[in-house]
Amino acid sequence: MHLKQIEPTLRTWIEIDKKAIEHNIKAFRALISKNVQLMAVVKSNAYGHNIHSFSKFALAAGADCLGVDSITEAIPLRREGVEQQILVLGYTLPENYSLARAAGVSITISSIEQLRALCATDFSRSWQFDPVHIHLKVDTGMCRQGLLYESDNVEALELIQQGIRNRKFVLEGLYTHLASAKALGVSEETENQLEAFQLWRKLFGAHNVSIPIVHAAASAGTLLYPNSHFDMVRIGMGCYGYFPSTDIAQHLRNEVLLLPVLSWHSIVSETKRVHAGMKVGYDGTYTLQRESALAVVPIGYWHGIGRAFSNNGYVLINGQCARILGRVSMDMITVDVTDIDAVSMGTKVTLLGRNGSSIISAEELGRLSNTTAYEILTRLNPLIERVIV
Repeated sequence: MHLKQIEPTLRTWIEIDKKAIEHNIKAFRALISKNVQLMAVVKSNAYGHNIHSFSKFALAAGADCLGVDSITEAIPLRREGVEQQILVLGYTLPENYSLARAAGVSITISSIEQLRALCATDFSRSWQFDPVHIHLKVDTGMCRQGLLYESDNVEALELIQQGIRNRKFVLEGLYTHLASAKALGVSEETENQLEAFQLWRKLFGAHNVSIPIVHAAASAGTLLYPNSHFDMVRIGMGCYGYFPSTDIAQHLRNEVLLLPVLSWHSIVSETKRVHAGMKVGYDGTYTLQRESALAVVPIGYWHGIGRAFSNNGYVLINGQCARILGRVSMDMITVDVTDIDAVSMGTKVTLLGRNGSSIISAEELGRLSNTTAYEILTRLNPLIERVIV
């Protein structure tokens, strides 16, 4: 739906720039070989962008497949007609292995316990479907998901061979995750992980276990470590127009251009003039130092403006910064518009993105609230209307 058709009926809305999605996919396509697949990682509601519409746009723009967090995200995509490969990157309950098999959704197996459970699963009720496709995830130094070579390689190999032989599953992929690829100046850690990853590849190769898709690089690895591209790269934050870190953004500013896809807007719901000495918001945490013009904006921490922005953050109105005063409420904030002209009920407010000649980015919001752009984007309320522009 076009913005002009619905903006008057909304107090807050999020705009999704379709052309920016296409640009970002092409930018990463230019970094990899033609025979390397590009996975668009759309987990966590596509990093706050809406998993359903973003997935379709990303695939149309040239992504080969999708990465989601759970089977709960994957099944609706299948129901909506997405036919391309979908890989569940997070944990899948053993009770849902048959569901993944029936839907043709690939799942991650990242521990011996999960491998044992998969080998023990009775798929007799879904005999007409192909075996479930799995990607084995190994831990090469992040100490999060993944099998450890030192303790798990012997049993893992036995279970993989057994599962393939008994048609419990197809080993579609082998992958790992790089812990420090986004940090400049510590390439040794990433190279050590890639070296550890090769042990698993050699193990399966030595026992004639075929692995069609080997992958290790997320956005940072794709940008900085061509030797980590293998058969596929997993692009998350980069798809949405953000570099994995400010250091990388600065390092590649003249080589790679990414365009933020999302902007977030609201309106002024009321204005008032108040005297110096008045206290603003719950518990009066801010005292006005001068006679001030205040504007109320009908969004709060329920929508995604966390309490960390109390007396700390700002929004953009008429191209200028309006500081948040007092505590952020569940559904409202109060901002200082004393020095901003022509502010009245209905004036557009930008919380993220461009307003006039000014821009507020997810990185800036992350800096102000002592977190990251990732958290800012993924915590945007999914009930806020996403509008394609």
